[in-house]
Amino acid sequence: MTSEAIDNLSREDRRFEPPADLAADANVKADAYETASADRLAFWEEQAKRLDWETPWEQVLDWSGAPFAKWFVGGRINAAYNCVDRHVEAGKGDKVAFHWVGEPEDDTRDITYAELKDEVCKAANALLELGVQSSDRVAIYMPMIPETVVAMLACARIGAPHTVVFGGFSSQALIDRIHDCDARVVITADGGYRRGEPAGLKPAVDTALEQCPDVRSVLVVRRTGQDVDWTEGRDVWWHELVDGQSAEHTPEAFDSEHPLYVMYTSGTTGKPKGILHTTGGYLVGTSYTHWAVFDLKPDTDVYWTAADIGWVTGHSYIVYGPLANGTTSVMYEGTPDTPHKGRWWEIISTYKVNILYCAPTAIRTFMKWGAEIPEKYDMSTLRVIGSVGEPINPEAYVWYRETIGGGRCPVVDTWWQTETGQIMISPLPGVTAGKPGSAMTPLPGIEAKVVDDEGNPVGNGHGGYLVLTEPWPAMLRGIWNDDERFKETYWSRFKDMYFAGDGAKLDDDGDIWLLGRVDDVMNVSGHRMSTTEIESALVSHPKVAEAAVVGANDPDTGQAVHAYVILRESAGDGGPEVVQELRDHVANEIGKIARPKSIMVVPELPKTRSGKIMRRLLRDVAENREVGDVTTLADTSIMDKISAGMQDAKNQED
Repeated sequence: MTSEAIDNLSREDRRFEPPADLAADANVKADAYETASADRLAFWEEQAKRLDWETPWEQVLDWSGAPFAKWFVGGRINAAYNCVDRHVEAGKGDKVAFHWVGEPEDDTRDITYAELKDEVCKAANALLELGVQSSDRVAIYMPMIPETVVAMLACARIGAPHTVVFGGFSSQALIDRIHDCDARVVITADGGYRRGEPAGLKPAVDTALEQCPDVRSVLVVRRTGQDVDWTEGRDVWWHELVDGQSAEHTPEAFDSEHPLYVMYTSGTTGKPKGILHTTGGYLVGTSYTHWAVFDLKPDTDVYWTAADIGWVTGHSYIVYGPLANGTTSVMYEGTPDTPHKGRWWEIISTYKVNILYCAPTAIRTFMKWGAEIPEKYDMSTLRVIGSVGEPINPEAYVWYRETIGGGRCPVVDTWWQTETGQIMISPLPGVTAGKPGSAMTPLPGIEAKVVDDEGNPVGNGHGGYLVLTEPWPAMLRGIWNDDERFKETYWSRFKDMYFAGDGAKLDDDGDIWLLGRVDDVMNVSGHRMSTTEIESALVSHPKVAEAAVVGANDPDTGQAVHAYVILRESAGDGGPEVVQELRDHVANEIGKIARPKSIMVVPELPKTRSGKIMRRLLRDVAENREVGDVTTLADTSIMDKISAGMQDAKNQED
């Protein structure tokens, strides 16, 4: 990150004050910042009391083993009990937990809290019958269906950490994750619906398990009715095993630090990082921020996080946060344009949604489709709208506020990560005057700074590195089976500070603007992916000798993947057929989300004399900028050749 890249950000003078009626009745008011600042641990202790604990904690925070935190030490709690049982016991069993909407029209289900509790108990009993014990890991590879939530909560109920793998990932991604966390049971479905067609999931599991012989059981939900291969003694239908179980199950309380789940996220090496989240602190952080950031009124609000459960947004703000708060949520299986481009707005109108939380990449897509589509639907019930996954550019923010929010809804532009578990930086809808494009300030109880290379705080109007200076309840507790990587990745750059890996700027008011990653992790449609993983996938193709990948700004997806490859001599000249073959290969190896937007076949890559690839120069080419300083390259002419060939690559883009 250079000072030029930071200083050239445009100014933003537009402000949107909170609606007076919302501010008057807001869950969190301005004094929360002062209260939390005066005694941060007492503040979080108060939020922990929103949950039901079987055994109270003896100590709010033990930071003596930093950077490994222990929150609510000695407390015992069950996540599933807090998400379902306690609401039923409070007489709210008839309250709808999820309005589930399948992608095919008229494919809907309403699930009450009582029904959800029964299903979770039956699934927990089924897992026990399969031999799953506390601390055994269970891999979940599912579409966006209610059984996915049931599976997660059933794991939490019996203390078996789950690892949910995004249904768009390939069998190789599933192999890597099953091996890393040593999962012995996989829960999947025959398939799910995607853009109007059934897409198989069980076949990818079958392929993966050829290399995962330790997996003993596969529990399969029948969703699409597709024909699937079957391994007797290993594979079992959900409806045959789960539906016949007892709906009675007594949950066991676990230590606050008992592992809840492992979620894999890309790193700057080819091996994905297994981010470990534990139970007590994570539930405190997610339930509080869900209630505070969205000004949630659980008795009356209908809430919709339009994300996939396979990502952390789905874990924290579809499952654990909303259910812990007794919320009625919408859960949608499909894509925004199936069967028509007004599907989201139709759902909001049908279910009278009050709060919407989605990614900027979706907002930019809706902008491209035109305001006349959402204008056909009644979305007057919306009162708070949120953004997640990447910085939202100011014009998309304003379009979102005016077109979707009717010019009246506060926009909560949130910053957080898989690693943080909970929202960290965001406006509060009843307090903050929204500023398009800025995540504004850390939430009460959160300490964040923007620092320079030496770790010193920068002043207003300057940029640097975003760091967190105090522990927080939902923070990751490590990388699964790799404590050294955890310390090196997050805690080595700045002394006693968590480095998020993002650049940020403080504007003249002291508000925070996120500037994206400072390393080579790309953010494509809100999904963080490692350049190294995609390079490794390209090089695994027999025609490729070497590859370099960069993320370049893209108007629709935030960033897009651009690849530069050197072919083996036996591969020929690398025409359009080869390029398409390589793009498909990456999709098969990692998933369609990682498919490069363009691939340029080059004679050589820009390298320093020591062999380091200068990716910033490749990013200059991909973003149509003047190529920067090439004096450190071993071959200074190579960038001229690459720049000259860029137009050919553009013709290969979707």
